[in-house]
Amino acid sequence: MAELARNFDRVRAATIALTEGLEPEDTVVQTMADVSPTKWHLGHTTWFFETLVLAEYVAGYEPIRPGYDYLFNSYYNLIGSMHPRPLRGWITRPTLVDVLDYRRQIDARMQRLLAHRSEDPTLAERLILGCQHEQQHQELIVTDIKHVLAQNPLLPAWRDLPQADGAGPPELSWSEFEGGLVEIGHGGDGFAFDCERSRHRVWLDPYRLADRPVTNAEYGAFIADGGYRRSELWLADGWAVVQSKGWSRPLYWGEDGAHEFTVAGLRSLEPAAPVSHLSYFEADAYARWAGMRLPTEFEWENAAGTRSIEGNFSESARVHPQRVSARPLAALWGDVWEWTRSAFLPYPGFHPLEGALGEYNGKFMSGQMVLRGGSAATPRDHIRATYRNFFYPHQRWQFTGLRLADDA
Repeated sequence: MAELARNFDRVRAATIALTEGLEPEDTVVQTMADVSPTKWHLGHTTWFFETLVLAEYVAGYEPIRPGYDYLFNSYYNLIGSMHPRPLRGWITRPTLVDVLDYRRQIDARMQRLLAHRSEDPTLAERLILGCQHEQQHQELIVTDIKHVLAQNPLLPAWRDLPQADGAGPPELSWSEFEGGLVEIGHGGDGFAFDCERSRHRVWLDPYRLADRPVTNAEYGAFIADGGYRRSELWLADGWAVVQSKGWSRPLYWGEDGAHEFTVAGLRSLEPAAPVSHLSYFEADAYARWAGMRLPTEFEWENAAGTRSIEGNFSESARVHPQRVSARPLAALWGDVWEWTRSAFLPYPGFHPLEGALGEYNGKFMSGQMVLRGGSAATPRDHIRATYRNFFYPHQRWQFTGLRLADDA
């Protein structure tokens, strides 16, 4: 338990470190329903430990702040009612100072609990889940504040980034896979979310996977060829979104197609970096334009196999996709989450967790698509080959891109 307690401290400190460079005014803004204020993330991740750990493992536990259970609950209906998600930006009180004090008090109580219940395996499992949950919100803190700052006409910078060198992308190459009967999903030791289980067999026909993600330069060619004006390239729902939203380029790209908003403000577009902030609809349309398709999540996981997890993750502090290399299956990890053509559905033998935690993933298995591989905002030790991220097909405020696939 001592090691888990140290990891708890590390994860909690990493969340606070992410907020460096932000002013209190930055942390309270909500620019759309998908975005939550930084202050809310700080409160919610603390509420998680108070409600789902302390309240269950400390006899007669009394909450620190009455009402926080309503403000900082996200979607756990079995726990109680919650403040509407689109209205989180209306919460000016508690202040940021109050929320940070709340975090410190809960952290102290957690450490006392961990010292007292040092041999409890169920507590250890709950602690690991809480830390993994917080790491998900670390990524959301980054992507949400980027969206907030992008709405400011001054396009303010939050972090430093190197300027693009203007070099073009390496030539596209392919890795081929025989397919066959393969095993998919998490089945061994170590942590995995419930949606990654159980391990099962899937048949794959022979296929090939591009050795790198689609780049800004390549996506620019799609735009230049009328990609956003050609209905034949789009799924019906995607074309409806393009028309209703007036999309003509990826989120954060400038009208000139040569600049994009980053955490360092407006920067020149890096031609050889993976294109990012695409919806599933855009990724699918590009693949169709290129005469290819998106991989299934099973093809992606089979290709990832036992490859070491190396890439551009949040620890680099660049928080932006970097120029891709020409090596086989480059940038499979980090940089951008890669859309797959697979719907987010339960695996055979799926069982949600008991109680309120059963609402963590299972109830979202409708209408969403799976992404794989992590991004430049994902913590390195949070990702694994079986990790299934999921978003609705129209969403694009995350670092989401694509890698082409084809039948072999």
